[in-house]
Amino acid sequence: MWQWRRQAQFFSPHFHVYVPDLVFFGDSTTKSKERSEVFQAVSMGKLMEKLQVKKYHVMGTSYGGFVAYHMAKLWPEKVEKVVIASSGVNMRKADNMELLQRANVENVEEIMLPETATQLRTLTRLAISRRFTMVPDFFWKDVINQLYSENRNEKLQLLKGITLLAGDDSCKLPPLQQDVLIVWGDKDQIFPLKMAYELKELTGKKTRLEIIQNTSHVPQIENSTRFNNIVKNFLRGSS
Repeated sequence: MWQWRRQAQFFSPHFHVYVPDLVFFGDSTTKSKERSEVFQAVSMGKLMEKLQVKKYHVMGTSYGGFVAYHMAKLWPEKVEKVVIASSGVNMRKADNMELLQRANVENVEEIMLPETATQLRTLTRLAISRRFTMVPDFFWKDVINQLYSENRNEKLQLLKGITLLAGDDSCKLPPLQQDVLIVWGDKDQIFPLKMAYELKELTGKKTRLEIIQNTSHVPQIENSTRFNNIVKNFLRGSS
C-alpha cells in the first residue's frame, strides 16, 4: 500500500479504488502451494468477483505489473484498461543476467529481497534516481525489517515461481486485447528503458508508452503528479 498512497489519494475522488495486497504482501496469505504470478492474478480476479465488481481497470508496478498483465489476459471481458508501470513482463534470462551484472550479485533475491544494508543500498541505487549518501546502516536495517522480513521465504518462492521467466531466452508474450498504458522511468536500472519500448511492441497496437524523465523504477513515487495525470488521462480517454 505504501507504494500507492499518493495514487489512492489522487484517484479516490474520481474512481472506486481497490488497493489489495498481493498474496504474501501485507496481511494477505494463502494455504495454497501455488506461487506463480498467474496464481496471484487468479486470486485478484476472485477478489473482484467476491466484491461484485463486474468491470474494472488494472494497474500494477514491477511484480504487480506481471499480475496485471495476466489479469488482462485471463479476463478480457472484465478488464477494460491496463496500466503497467516499470514492469519487465517481457524479461528474458539475458535481461536477468544483465541485472545481476549491474548489481554485482549472483542471485536476484539479493537485489529484490535484501537482507543487509549493503544489499538495500544496491537496490536503492538501481531503483531510485536520487542518490542517498551518508545514510547510516541502522536506517537501512529498519527499512529491511519493515518491508522485506515478513513472509521472506514465501516471497523467495514467488520470485522463483514467475512463469514468464521460465523456458528459453525468447520472449513469447501474447498481445492484449485491451487499451494498454506503459509508464516507465527513463533512469530505471531494474528494467532498463529498452525493455519498455519492446514491451510496447509486444502488447499490441492499442498500447501507448509514457516515459517520465528523471525517475527510475518507482515513477509513481518520484514524480507522482506527472504519473497520476498520465494515468488519469488514459483512463478517461484523453490523448
